[in-house]
Amino acid sequence: MNEEELVVLLDDDGREIGTAAKSSVHGTDTALHLAFSCHVLNHAGEILVTRRALGKKTWPGVWSNSFCGHPRPAEPLMAAVRRRADYELGLNLADIEVSLPLFRYRAVDASGIVEHELCPVYTARTSEEPVLNPLEVAEARWVEPAALARALEATPWAFSPWLVLQARQLHVFDSLAAAGRGAT
Repeated sequence: MNEEELVVLLDDDGREIGTAAKSSVHGTDTALHLAFSCHVLNHAGEILVTRRALGKKTWPGVWSNSFCGHPRPAEPLMAAVRRRADYELGLNLADIEVSLPLFRYRAVDASGIVEHELCPVYTARTSEEPVLNPLEVAEARWVEPAALARALEATPWAFSPWLVLQARQLHVFDSLAAAGRGAT
């Protein structure tokens, strides 16, 4: 992680109030900041899930959505989504859509580190196979939405809390999978 990378700080109403070093906002007293999540589907309607690298500060080694990130100050969210897809997974994305524009959560991991984010959730499609950045992703798998739903229900502790919460709000990807089967 670049110590000089900045994230956008937000007030309780989601308005920008400044910036802070990314390294300073993920601790035991994490300020609300802007982030995003993305769920990537392939032409078969499978969802890409990734296991976070063991060196990650929060939830290391835990299975999660395709990728997440933080937009830089003044960076449009869509540009940030494309940048992180390339950086973490080497993917070019198509049909990027915001699915949960106001998703917000606060979660504490086993070490006491807090995630506190206003985190719009995107869905996208790709025809490519991921090329993993080992600093970010330990492994990745394409999974059927129904299999992911069963795993999330049976073992929610094995997944990032934001994936579990997002899946509930996205109705466990049912509509995404149906749309993915019709995509080219």
